[in-house]
Amino acid sequence: MAKSKAREYVWLQCTECNALNYRTQLRVAGGAPKLSLKKFCRAERKHTVHKIKRK
Repeated sequence: MAKSKAREYVWLQCTECNALNYRTQLRVAGGAPKLSLKKFCRAERKHTVHKIKRK
């Protein structure tokens, strides 16, 4: 079965130091959601809020 084209790769960017730390897939079929996650930032060495950044 072929993969659907309703998914898109996006980066998660730290809100404090603007580092692009994580890459993940999102389903964009019904419009991309506003996503903000608390993830570990290696530059800050603590958990910070990360938001979507498209390249």
